[in-house]
Amino acid sequence: MERLTPNSMTGAFNTAYLKNLTDVVNHITQNGGWAVVDPHNYGRFFGNIITDTGAFKTWWQNLASQFKSNSNVIFDTNNEYNGMDQTLVLNLNQAAINGIRAAGATTQYIFVEGNQWSGAWSWTSVNDNMKALTDPQNKIVYEMHQYLDSDSSGTSSTCVSTTIGVERLTAATSWLRTNGKIGIIGEFAGGANSQCQAAVKGMLDHLKANNDVWKGALWWAAGPWWANYIFSFEPPSGTGYQSYNSLLKGYA
Repeated sequence: MERLTPNSMTGAFNTAYLKNLTDVVNHITQNGGWAVVDPHNYGRFFGNIITDTGAFKTWWQNLASQFKSNSNVIFDTNNEYNGMDQTLVLNLNQAAINGIRAAGATTQYIFVEGNQWSGAWSWTSVNDNMKALTDPQNKIVYEMHQYLDSDSSGTSSTCVSTTIGVERLTAATSWLRTNGKIGIIGEFAGGANSQCQAAVKGMLDHLKANNDVWKGALWWAAGPWWANYIFSFEPPSGTGYQSYNSLLKGYA
């Protein structure tokens, strides 16, 4: 957000940065892909928790207006809100939705994220109020994140068990179905070992078996900037790529 609007949330765009972003998005979508536009800000702006829902709405309205004619763009309100008032998280998500639709972007899906890192494993106890979100286009997708290490942080390549992926999604699956919502796992990964591979496979099998409420999963992460990251999916030598490419292709 700060690179795009360096002065304030309601201020003018950095035109060079906007052009680079637009060029990347267009390259992806013109070749048949989906581009998720995601302010990776953890509910912060210049390190401070965003509390001005009106400014947040304006930020999203201004950005969505740049992509309103591109139906292959997906808007993700913000990455991994955390340590925030729960009602504020709800209201920021709603403000983003309202801003996006006010921009005339009416065909795009909107990913919403919850508090406490948007974890699937804790979703029902932390983010139950998110069921109150509304969208006149009915295109909300609840993005949850799920890693398989001891604290669900994704900082270890050791998975708790071969079944931990299913165990950490089960309650969220029930929540989605009970509330008539649709979800996606926006971040997941596993270490380069057989226990993690079994856990990832079990999780993906669970998503597939419940595809009435789950619409997919996105591995985190790829790109040359990730260098030697333990889950890097950057071909041809990323640890995640080498260990999981064949497995993930089976679910494509």
